[in-house]
Amino acid sequence: MPGDHASAELLAAMSSLLLGVRDTSLRLETDGVEAVRVTQSEVLDQLSDYILPRLVQLDAPLLAIVGGSTGAGKSTLVNSLVGERVTESGVLRPTTRSPVLVHHPADAEWFQPDRILPDLARTMAAGNSSYGLRLASTTSIPQGLAILDAPDVDSIDKGNRDLAGQLLAAGDLWLFVTSAARYADQVPWDYLRHAAERSTSVAVVLDRTSDDAVAEVRGHLARMMTSRGLSDSPLFTVPESALDPDGLLPADAVAPMVRWLHELAADPAAREMVVHRTLDGAVRHIVLRTHDVADALDAQIEVSESLHRDADTIYRTTLEEVSRQSSDGTLLRGDVLASWQEFVGTGELLRSVEEKVGRIRDRFVDGVTGKRNRSTEVAEAIETGVRMLLTEHAESAAEQVARTWGATPAGRRLVDGAPGLDRASHDFRVRAERMVHEWRQGVLDLVRIEGSDKRMTAKFLAFGVNGIAVALMIVSFSRGAGGTAAGTAGIGRRLLDAIFGQAVVDDLIEKCHADLDSRAAALFGSELQRFHTLLESPDSLKARQASLRESARQAEYARHADFLNGETTS
Repeated sequence: MPGDHASAELLAAMSSLLLGVRDTSLRLETDGVEAVRVTQSEVLDQLSDYILPRLVQLDAPLLAIVGGSTGAGKSTLVNSLVGERVTESGVLRPTTRSPVLVHHPADAEWFQPDRILPDLARTMAAGNSSYGLRLASTTSIPQGLAILDAPDVDSIDKGNRDLAGQLLAAGDLWLFVTSAARYADQVPWDYLRHAAERSTSVAVVLDRTSDDAVAEVRGHLARMMTSRGLSDSPLFTVPESALDPDGLLPADAVAPMVRWLHELAADPAAREMVVHRTLDGAVRHIVLRTHDVADALDAQIEVSESLHRDADTIYRTTLEEVSRQSSDGTLLRGDVLASWQEFVGTGELLRSVEEKVGRIRDRFVDGVTGKRNRSTEVAEAIETGVRMLLTEHAESAAEQVARTWGATPAGRRLVDGAPGLDRASHDFRVRAERMVHEWRQGVLDLVRIEGSDKRMTAKFLAFGVNGIAVALMIVSFSRGAGGTAAGTAGIGRRLLDAIFGQAVVDDLIEKCHADLDSRAAALFGSELQRFHTLLESPDSLKARQASLRESARQAEYARHADFLNGETTS
């Protein structure tokens, strides 16, 4: 691939793919989701650690990653290939140490933090600090080539295994090291199988093999490589040898490998071929794995729809119950009932309002001129009753949703991660109190507006805004009630009819109750939102899935244009 960087189309496509995969939410616990999360993480690492940096700098030095099994002699091999001690082999297993990247001094700029493996801190100091990238500069390695000593792929330490996988995915070329004792192990072959699937350039090194076993083991290993799609990969053999005082293998033991690496470093066309093969395979593989991530969103969408549906249904049913109980006489009990009866009186005043208008008027006027407005006492009792009704149902709804969600793995994890979700919000009581008070003020405004007609002024003022508003709230609470509740509120209805007329009163009752329903819906909507914020909406997930699939398609189109048709940009 000639040129310093890939085409703008391929770079844009891969950048878009990175953003799409990064922003994909797999928060919900679904069947197989953990494996897909690993895939998502590996895709992001491959894009940010290798594909994008390499696309931007196609002429950067060839990076050979030395990986393999525990005890295969990787560090000794690296030192011997370089011709000096640049990395330390571990005495204890597992060895948690900084991977070492060896390069020519003239190539130092290529391995700054924004080049490859940007998430790994750089250091020049020797040591075993965990998971940093130690840079070692030496003229013993040719310009155009860098070698990175990675941790064991089969380490018993998960951090080492993860780091080994990340480093191998960031290389142009693998020098995969095994030994006569370990060459048939499953873990190394899992890595080599993935390399074949991705068309990664690989050279296999059979290390620490006695002269007696070389022919047999090498033949068997070669057959295994052929059967696993690695027939074109070079196979080097390093016989069991005594180390020199510097811990290096004899020069002739590694001479074929050294010569091969130096020839690669010196031949731009050969380097280009290795990079082309690995990069093309990496892009192709990433596109396929991106589709796997997108496919996994089907389960996320299904679970999200279910959880949203459960929460929405419970809160909708709760609101319907609040609306019903605020109109079926449920609120006309306890302090509300007692305050209302004390306000309008019992006995004679439950007879025809027309016969007793003077007495009723006196009671209303009494409320205005007395030390404490009696209508205010009723209004306060109403506010308390409505607030208690709202709070009781808010607590119940939260508990129901938490219990319903908790019956599924996905919902249980969300609920467990949000303490207190099974209760109403800590400030719900205060917000409910404010909401009910504002509703009461709205009822007062309704009464004032309707009573502003000059023809009603005298009669309206005789009974007072507060008293009429209280009567309207009481009547609203009993509009669907029968029996005692309807009788209790009846005097209020007759009073309102006498002031406004039946048709106007029907409209006022409807507006009064509709306003309470609307405010309750907003209040409970904020409670429901606590659950909604814990998971992405199904529509958002569907849009993200479609976008991710489109990004993968665009990346594949750009790959064909760049790699298969040979189109690049200088």
